[in-house]
Amino acid sequence: MNVAFIGLGVMGYPMAGHLAKAGHQVNVYNRTQSKAARWAEEYKGTYAETPAAAAAEADIVFVCVGNDDDLREVVCGESGVLKGIAAGSVLVDHTTASADVAREINAIASAQNVGFLDAPVSGGQAGAENGVLSVMVGGDEASFTHAAPVIEAYAKSIRLLGDVGAGQLAKMVNQICIGGLVQALSEAVHFAKCSGLDAEQVFDVIQHGAAGSWQMANRHQTMINNEFEFGFAVDWMRKDFKIVLDEARKNGARLPVTSLVDQFYADVQAMGGGRLDTSSLLKRLETED
Repeated sequence: MNVAFIGLGVMGYPMAGHLAKAGHQVNVYNRTQSKAARWAEEYKGTYAETPAAAAAEADIVFVCVGNDDDLREVVCGESGVLKGIAAGSVLVDHTTASADVAREINAIASAQNVGFLDAPVSGGQAGAENGVLSVMVGGDEASFTHAAPVIEAYAKSIRLLGDVGAGQLAKMVNQICIGGLVQALSEAVHFAKCSGLDAEQVFDVIQHGAAGSWQMANRHQTMINNEFEFGFAVDWMRKDFKIVLDEARKNGARLPVTSLVDQFYADVQAMGGGRLDTSSLLKRLETED
């Protein structure tokens, strides 16, 4: 299938690569053209100078950029995807963004007879590189049925959860879970150290019991070693938490733990840790008086 991929960040670059490996003809766009050229050389694809040009001959256009404003620019801007995409094609947005912007773009795309799916992903950089992301999707059944077999190139789980916006709302649930878990894990590592326990032995045991989680299995050792260079950054989590907390104010959800962890991440940013991974909440505990 002819597809386009807009945005070659730490997630988009390998995701687009998996599409090429699966045999699709992939045309990419990235704001930094040298990165697009490097991708095209590595994966034997092509690259375009604008999102519109990348989308011009694509059956499906994938987007994975930073935030709502970036998304509006690459999709609805003067040289955006919707200036080049053909009627009958499907636009799949993998950006973690607001449910509002998903509905906004869907309305514009629908007027052009373009299908739209909001499809944020979970699994981080490692999940993207290994092709095992979880994809939460909002949209109509026809667009989902058309796009899902292609998305499988980099996903281990894909689920249509409701109308447009449902994917973004599900990603908010995902981030709420992660924030609370990482704070609890940080406190647990800190407590184990303060108690004089061998933290490695403790977590080797408890990760197989009721306390176990992906975060514990994959981050306890790096946290014990004070290593915080693994994937999803604090700056990105705070962007996501803002989306979550804004939505909670609209729907009436009470999120006391998420609000508190958001402030803890603000403390990590103030310590200069904005680019550290989310498990760096531990640093905040270990530098407090």
